[in-house]
Amino acid sequence: MDFVVNWTKTAEGVDHCETDAPLRSILGDSKLTILRIDPSKVDFELITASSGGRKPYTVDKWADSLGFDIVFNAGMYDLSKPLIARGLMKNGTHYNQPALKPEWNTMLALNPFDSTRNDCALFDLQQQSVESIKKNYDCLLQSLRMLDGNGKPTNWKKRVQSCSMLVIAEDDNHQLYLIFTRSPYTHNTMIGFLQKFPVKLKNAMYLEGGPETSLYVNTGETKIEKVGSYVSQTYETDANDHFWPLPNVIGIRVKP
Repeated sequence: MDFVVNWTKTAEGVDHCETDAPLRSILGDSKLTILRIDPSKVDFELITASSGGRKPYTVDKWADSLGFDIVFNAGMYDLSKPLIARGLMKNGTHYNQPALKPEWNTMLALNPFDSTRNDCALFDLQQQSVESIKKNYDCLLQSLRMLDGNGKPTNWKKRVQSCSMLVIAEDDNHQLYLIFTRSPYTHNTMIGFLQKFPVKLKNAMYLEGGPETSLYVNTGETKIEKVGSYVSQTYETDANDHFWPLPNVIGIRVKP
C-alpha cells in the first residue's frame, strides 16, 4: 500500500496531513503525521540550551517562551550529557558538539549568509563537504541518513530496533517534510515508507526516536501535539503521554 495524502492548510507555507502508514505497526494506530513546509515562507531557528545558560524545556514551552509556531527535535542528544547533541551541532559561533561523526551522512543547515538561499536546507555529506556548508550557513545539525542526496535508500545495518520516530526530508523543489509516527517501526521500514511517498524525497534525516520524539504546532487555528513512546528492548511501552524536556530544538515562525 502507498500513501494517501490529503493536505490541509496549517498556515501560509505550511500544510499537514494524517494518513495510514503503508504497513500496520505492532501497536498503536499506525498513523503518520506529516508537515509540508515551504522554507521561503517561514523563519527557522536552532535553539541550544548549552548557549545562553538555558535549561531543557518541552517543545510547547519552547514555543510559548520564544514565539514559535512549530517546534521539534533538533536531533538526538547524549543521555549521559543531557545538553549535548550526539552529532555535530553548531549554533552560530557556539559549538554544542564540535565532533563530526564520520558515519552520519546528513547535515541540516540553517540561517544562510546569502539571503537568496533557503533558510533551511539538507545536505548529503558524501556529496558536499562540511566545510563548504559552513561557508554558507551559520547553524549546522548532523544526524543519520535515511535517503541520500539522490533519493536512494541507505538502509541501516545496526541492530534491528523499532521505535516511534521523527524524520525530516526534502523534495526536488526543496519543500521540507516532517514525518512523525508514534506507532513503532524499524528504521529500514520507515526508509521504505519514504520511498513510497507521493513525491520523490531525498536527503532524509533521522531526528529522534522513542519518548523524546516531539512535534508541536500551534498556529492559532491549528494545534498539533505529537509525542513518541515505544523503543524495542529499552522502552517497550506505549504509555508515554507527555512531552519530554529537550535541550536542542528547531523552532519555526511563519512569516507575517
